[in-house]
Amino acid sequence: MRFLTDVLKREYGEKVYKLSLSSGCTCPNRDGNIGTGGCAFCSEGGSGEFAAKAETIDLQIEEAKERIRRKTDAERFIAYFQSYTNTYGDVDELAELYESVIRREDIAILSIATRPDCLGDEVLRMLKRLNTIKPVWVELGLQTIHVRTAAAMNRGYLLPVFQEALGNLKSAGIEVIVHVIFGLPGETREDMLETVHYLAGLHPGPDGIKMQMLNILKGSTLGKQYEEHPFPLLTLEEYTDLIAESIRILPENMVIHRMTGDGPGNLLIAPDWVRNKKKVLNTIHRKLRER
Repeated sequence: MRFLTDVLKREYGEKVYKLSLSSGCTCPNRDGNIGTGGCAFCSEGGSGEFAAKAETIDLQIEEAKERIRRKTDAERFIAYFQSYTNTYGDVDELAELYESVIRREDIAILSIATRPDCLGDEVLRMLKRLNTIKPVWVELGLQTIHVRTAAAMNRGYLLPVFQEALGNLKSAGIEVIVHVIFGLPGETREDMLETVHYLAGLHPGPDGIKMQMLNILKGSTLGKQYEEHPFPLLTLEEYTDLIAESIRILPENMVIHRMTGDGPGNLLIAPDWVRNKKKVLNTIHRKLRER
C-alpha cells in the first residue's frame, strides 16, 4: 500500500503540493465534437473550480502558490492542469504552455488531466518529449468500466478507448493515474468493485488511482436530476468500506493518490458527509487497520 504523500517525500525529501491550474482548453463532450452538456457528474467548471483564475499561466501559478503558502512554506510543486480536457487544443500552443511550466525551477512534476479519446499521435509525442525534461503524469477519467453507467453519465467513449490510451501512454513512458467514482446511480457494490478488479488486473496497468465518492454538484446534469427526484447515495460507512476493500484488491505498487474528494462547498448538494474530510479519512484508516 503506497500513498502519494509518502512516495513524494521519499523522492523529493519534502512534501510536494499541487497547484490547480487551467490550460484554457474546453472539452469535446461540451462543444459538440463528441457531445454536449459534459459528463453528468461534471460541474459547469469542468471539475476545475479550485483552479487558479488569472489570465497568464505565471500569474495562475503565483496565485495558486499564495493559497498554499498561507499554511506552509513549500518550495516545490506539481503543476496540475485540472479543468476540462487539457490535451484538447492546438498541440503547438499546448506544447509551448506546458514546456514553459515544466522548465520552472519550482515545478517538480507536470500533471495533465484529460480524456482517453484526446490522446492522438501528436499529443503523445508532445508528452513523451516533455517527460524527458521532468516527470509527466496523465490523469484519465475512467470512473467506471460498465457500459450502461458510462452511457447514463454521458461519458462519451467506450472502454476499449481507455485501454488503448493507457497502453499508448505506458509505451511512451508516461505515468498514468486513473479516476474512479463510487456511488454512480444504478451501480451496486459488486459493480464498483468490478471496476477496481479490472484496473488491478491490467498489464501494464495504471501507476496510480484516485477514488472518490460521487458528489452531486449544482450546475451538473446529476445535480438537476437529484433536486427533482433524489436518488439513493452511499453512506459514509458504505463508502469507506469500499475504499478499504479496494486498497486490499489493488496491486501493492499502485500509488493511492486520493481516497476521498470534496467538491466546492458552495456547489455541493449531497452527500453532506463528504464535507468532513478528516472524519472520512479517519474512518478509512480505522477500517484499514482492522483489515
